[in-house]
Amino acid sequence: MLDDTVQTRPEPGSALRSTSFVRLWAGTTASGMATWALPFILGLAVLDRSLTAIELGVLLAVRTVGFLVAVPIGGVLADRHSRRRVVLWSGLMGALAAPVMVFGMGRSLALTAVAAAVMGAGQGACRPAFQALTAEVVAEPQRQQANAAITLAVRVTTLVAPSLTALLALVVSVPMLLLGVGGLWLAAALVPPAGTGRPDLPVTRPGILAEFADGVREARRHPWFLAGLAALTAVIATGYSATGVVLPLVSRDRYGTEAVLAAAMTAYTLGALAGAVVIGRWRPPAPGWTALAGLALYGLVPLSLLLPVHPALVVSAYVLAGLGIELFNVPWFTATQREVEPTKLARVSSLDFLLSYGLAPVGLALIAPAIDRFGAVGVLAGCAVVCFAAPAAAALVPSSRRFSVRP
Repeated sequence: MLDDTVQTRPEPGSALRSTSFVRLWAGTTASGMATWALPFILGLAVLDRSLTAIELGVLLAVRTVGFLVAVPIGGVLADRHSRRRVVLWSGLMGALAAPVMVFGMGRSLALTAVAAAVMGAGQGACRPAFQALTAEVVAEPQRQQANAAITLAVRVTTLVAPSLTALLALVVSVPMLLLGVGGLWLAAALVPPAGTGRPDLPVTRPGILAEFADGVREARRHPWFLAGLAALTAVIATGYSATGVVLPLVSRDRYGTEAVLAAAMTAYTLGALAGAVVIGRWRPPAPGWTALAGLALYGLVPLSLLLPVHPALVVSAYVLAGLGIELFNVPWFTATQREVEPTKLARVSSLDFLLSYGLAPVGLALIAPAIDRFGAVGVLAGCAVVCFAAPAAAALVPSSRRFSVRP
């Protein structure tokens, strides 16, 4: 399973028919389920009084810190060594942290926090490694379909996992659910196939920071990447954060029911599912512009929350936003895997995750004070402008039309 010399590039045809890709898909799906499940299960621990609300906040915070610290390190290691081995050790970190968390819960907050940080680090280290491993396992013509299949699994998990976990909680204790998360991380470590890459291992190497800086220089060679990453970061840090704070308030105060909140979040996931299906088959002539237009659709969400519209329009805005985010994500990942120097792909991917997802907590922390200072109307209007303007500005970069600097 771990022999890096095994040739795993699939035969011509659909990626879904390749055993190697199916194993890769299963591993990434397992890691996604484990990543999603932990906060939900820790919330259940608060309900059964295994944790307090303050302890929950501490555990989620240190998990995020572990993720942010490990993302750039994982990117460097995945370019320095076998991507498959980085996936292995990242998954094993998460698997071993689960029983430690079970043991520490209710006994030692410090021990539980260390386990949460280690699990977050495993999550952060495996993300760029999985991105680079996909480029090794899947041939270039099949990667858009492969990336769509991976993101489709993530969205299905988001849709069905809350109900499934709630049902399991009726018959299984929180410690057993946490051990189940450890099992998912073990699957993520052991199931994926070996890649085809064989990293060059010189006698001496620069330090972690120097190698990460080399990855940043590689990213700067691709103007479309910098422009697209700036647009994605702006949309997540403003639009995602604002609507995450304001949607529950609008659902309660304007419409008098939490049903709008539940319907909107479900609609977003369903829209993303539809987007993944569409982009798995569609090859637009200007993939970069199409992706950025999809990203800009998120601006409809703060607009729908800003105006006193029928709740059906709010739900529709979330459907379109979900559709648009996958019209962006899949071509974005595919272009990065195609255009970036293969020996630096994991580092460039880690820069992507570090900025786009790493700044999201900062946005959430600043949105509430901004609403207190400027009011919800002003904040939502500003976020809508950013969500429309940032992708439009990125589209002005010449290489953004096809997400490529090649003629």
